[in-house]
Amino acid sequence: MMPSLLIDNPSPAQSPGALPRRRASFGARVARGAAFLAAAALVIPAGPARAQGQGRQPSIIRDAEIEALMRDYTRPIFKVAGLQQQNIQVVLVGSDSFNAFVADGRRIFINTGALKQSKVPNEIIGVLAHETGHIAGGHLANMRQQLESAQTAAIVAMLLAAGGVAAGAASGANMGGAAAGAIMAPQEVIRRTLLSYQRGQEASADQAAVKYLTATKQSAKGMLTTFERFQNDQIFLSQRIDPYVLSHPMATERIALLSELARKSPYFDAKDSPALQARHDMMRAKLIGFTQTPDAVDRAYGRADTSLPARYARAISAYRFGSIPDAIRQIDALIAEQPNNPYFHEIKGQALLEAGRAREAVPPLRRAVALSDGNPLIRMLLGQALVANDDKSTMEEAVRELTFSLQREPSSPAGWRYLAMAYGRKGDIPNADLASAQAAFMSGDFRLARTLGSRARDGFKLGTPGWLKADDIVNYKPPVDPNARRKSAGP
Repeated sequence: MMPSLLIDNPSPAQSPGALPRRRASFGARVARGAAFLAAAALVIPAGPARAQGQGRQPSIIRDAEIEALMRDYTRPIFKVAGLQQQNIQVVLVGSDSFNAFVADGRRIFINTGALKQSKVPNEIIGVLAHETGHIAGGHLANMRQQLESAQTAAIVAMLLAAGGVAAGAASGANMGGAAAGAIMAPQEVIRRTLLSYQRGQEASADQAAVKYLTATKQSAKGMLTTFERFQNDQIFLSQRIDPYVLSHPMATERIALLSELARKSPYFDAKDSPALQARHDMMRAKLIGFTQTPDAVDRAYGRADTSLPARYARAISAYRFGSIPDAIRQIDALIAEQPNNPYFHEIKGQALLEAGRAREAVPPLRRAVALSDGNPLIRMLLGQALVANDDKSTMEEAVRELTFSLQREPSSPAGWRYLAMAYGRKGDIPNADLASAQAAFMSGDFRLARTLGSRARDGFKLGTPGWLKADDIVNYKPPVDPNARRKSAGP
C-alpha cells in the first residue's frame, strides 16, 4: 500500500533509488575524497537524534503535499540559475539529521530532519539555493576530474616514494618507520589539496545562493541560521580540529563570509509570505505526525495548541497510532475548516484505506484528485483503493488511474503491482503479467522480471506495444557487479 507519506527503501538498480555515495555538500558530517583518502575522513558528532539512522540505508519519502511545496520553493531559484528546463527534482530522505546534498545534476536530496527542524521557509529555501549553486556551477563534474587527477598523482607519488625506500634499503640504510611515512606523505598533500578545492566549491555555492536569493527578492538570513546550527555542532571540537581536513569551511569562518554577503542585499530583512509560512508549518506538522510517537507530538504541540498545524499533526498521529474513528472525526473537522484542501481529503482516504475500509476511501480520494489537478501520487493512491475495493465494475477506472500515475512515476513497484491486480481482476492476463514484470524490474529482481516478461510476451501479438515492452524486459542486461565477478573468479 502506498500511503501519502511513502517511506521506501529503493533498490540499487532504480533511480532515484539508492543514494550515490559522494560528499554531502550542505551541512555534511563526513569529509569524503577519493577511495585512498577514505580512512582520513573526519566525522563530526551529530548527537543522539542524528545517530538513529546509522547503519541503515536511507529511505526515500514520497508525499504530494511536501513535494509540491519543494517545487514552489525551488521554481524561482532554478529560473534565475538558468536551470528551469533541467527538470531538477527535490528528493526527500528519511533521516533526522539537518542535511542536504546533490548526487548528480538532476536531483537535490534533502533530509526530512532539515524540514522538521526549520522554523521558517527561508531556512530551507537557502539550503536549496546553495545546492542549486553546486548544480549550476558544475561542481560534481569538476570534482570527478579532480579525483581522477588526484588518483593518478597518488599512484605516481607512491611509486616514487616506494622507489626511494627501495634505494635506501639497497644502500644498507635503516629506513624503519620512515618507509611508511615516505609513502603516506605525498597522499597527505594530495588529500589536503582535494579538500581545499572542495572548500572552494562550498564557498562558491554560498555566493551563488546569495545571488539567487537576492535576484528573487528573498533573504539569506535563513542560511545564516543554518550555519549557526552547524557552528554549535563544531564548537566543542574547535580547539582540536584541523580546518584543512574538513571538506567545508569552519562554521565561524563561513558565517562571517556569508553574513557580509547577505547583509549587502536590500532584501536581508525580507520575510516569507504568511501563505508560504502557513504551508511550511503544515508540512512540518505532517512530518511530525507521521514520524513521531503520540507523546512526541504532544510535546511538539501542547494540548492547549488549537492551531491548524497542531490539529493536523494530532489527526495524523491518531490514525497512525490510535483510533480510526477518532482520527476520521479530527480529519473531518479539518475538512470542514478548509473544504478545498486536497491533502485533507487525501489523508482521510488514506486512513480509511489502511483501516481496510477501501469502499469508503474512494470518494475522498476522488475529491483529492480533483482538487489537486490530478496529482499522480494521489491518483496512484486512488487506483490502489479501487483495486482494494475488489469491485469489478471499478477495475477500468483503477487501470486508468494507475496507468496515468505510472506514466509520471514509473519507478514505483507498488504502483505496478496494483496495476497487475487490476488487470488480473479484469481477466487481462498478458497485461497483468507485464505489470508484474515491471514491478519486479523496478524492485531490482531481474530474474523474476525476465520470467514474467517472457510469459507476458507469449500472450501478446508479435510487434504490438505490449509485446515490445515485455521483450525489452526479457532482453535487459543488468550491470555486472565487479565485486561479484571477483568473488566468482576465486582466489
